Amino acid sequence: MHNSTPLLRRAALPLLLLAASALPAQAQLIATHRIPADLALEAVGAAVQACAAQGYNKSAVLLDVGGNPQASLRGDGAGLATLENADHKAYTAIAYRQDTGALVAKAKSGAEMSPALSRFPRLILSQGAILIKAGDEIVGPIGASGAPGGDKDEACARAGLDKIAARLK
Repeated sequence: MHNSTPLLRRAALPLLLLAASALPAQAQLIATHRIPADLALEAVGAAVQACAAQGYNKSAVLLDVGGNPQASLRGDGAGLATLENADHKAYTAIAYRQDTGALVAKAKSGAEMSPALSRFPRLILSQGAILIKAGDEIVGPIGASGAPGGDKDEACARAGLDKIAARLK
């Protein structure tokens, strides 16, 4: 009986070497930016404060570009679900790379929506989160929940962004 394993190994070696030579000698790292913790805390504080001034008890969450929580604040008297809902809104904004108000408008227009919206637990079709950019780079989203309507949630999230926008470079 003949064993072909050494023959296969010898034949595969040139193919492996050819494939390896096609790879760059040195991989380039991808640079990403995060909002500093003090600015993230300031943004969620400003969002909650803006709505409290209007009589809304709300929560706000700021995520990094990878969807990880960076800062959150549950306002005085805010409902139990507001913190989680603000997180889900922010997560949806970063997952789709657009403000959730635009997603809601798209859904209302009858446009086909991604089936992922109903499959993944942190995705929610609800207005109230906006993207945060430094120049043209998306650096995270801020989401708010607790006001009577997504448009009001979005306005509070925008107040949080407005508080720090000039310092995002």
